[in-house]
Amino acid sequence: MTVLVLTRRHMDATADMVVAELSARGVPVVRLDPGDFPESSGLTARIDPGRTGWAGVWRGQHRDLPFEDVTSVYYRRPTGNRLRPGLSAEDARWAQGEARAGLGGVLTSLPCTWVNHPHRNAVADCVPVALAEAARSGLTVPPTLITNDPAEARDFVSALPRGRAAYKPLGNSAPGSHQGQQHVLWTTPVTADHITADVAVTAHLFQAWIDKAYEVRLTAVDDRLFAGEIHAGSEASRTDFRRDYDALTYAPCAHVPETVRRGVSTLMNTFGLRYAAMDFLVDHRGSWHAVDLNPNGQYGFIPHLREPISQAIADVLQGVTPSCPPPHRPTLRRPAGAWSTPSPPKAR
Repeated sequence: MTVLVLTRRHMDATADMVVAELSARGVPVVRLDPGDFPESSGLTARIDPGRTGWAGVWRGQHRDLPFEDVTSVYYRRPTGNRLRPGLSAEDARWAQGEARAGLGGVLTSLPCTWVNHPHRNAVADCVPVALAEAARSGLTVPPTLITNDPAEARDFVSALPRGRAAYKPLGNSAPGSHQGQQHVLWTTPVTADHITADVAVTAHLFQAWIDKAYEVRLTAVDDRLFAGEIHAGSEASRTDFRRDYDALTYAPCAHVPETVRRGVSTLMNTFGLRYAAMDFLVDHRGSWHAVDLNPNGQYGFIPHLREPISQAIADVLQGVTPSCPPPHRPTLRRPAGAWSTPSPPKAR
């Protein structure tokens, strides 16, 4: 039995907590970054008559990993494949695609437990798909508009209570960069007057502004739910809690409504997820509004949930939890390039 942890070499505190928990239990763990392939790691895999899958080895810098030894995989945040310097742009694009299809394809074909399989992560991480499935699952999703029509956007925002909406990015990237660092697009309050003709440049998401009492980060590991209240202590953190972590306070969430429990369970089963982090805005009447699903979200920033969630993930990887999600719904298709997805901003 070997648990394979796929993540970047450094700076992944979430993976570190799970590795530490598994190691404390005496479970063999191998942590590797697919980004090391092909520049500093090697791959040999074969399908022969009489076998039902790939056999072979992934040769790392410090040890070799036979694919037959892998019983479960914790897929966190691997980096993109690093290639030999000096390749032309055209050759680099070809080599990148071949490396991703080669190593990525062999790994994702392994018949073992995944938390989560990257193909399922990629579908669940698509915001329009996640919001639609959340609504179908019985969760309350705020009125939301996706458009590149400035007039439609103004009409939508004007018709909302108090004429206020939240603009949110649909993806994990932002235009432009500074000193090699990608910008982050935060949740931004907007009124109709803020909407200009620039909306026509691409798709934009506008969502009804919820006057929240607090937020809840609800983390699901199979059928186990871990809920923590997030209370904002500054104007920046009230708009987007990621903007000011120092102003946040946390508290155990004493009660998760049954409708939310059922909805989250349905949503997990729909996407075939073993793990997910969801964000809810709780208004002053106590109603829960689902605003984000992150199938690969962090949880360590809420202190009292670090240990129990690490233990729950380790349970699944070790195979000590009996529940198993139903097969993936065939209507949800894997987007192109789903193996190597960009890392989201901190603490989605």
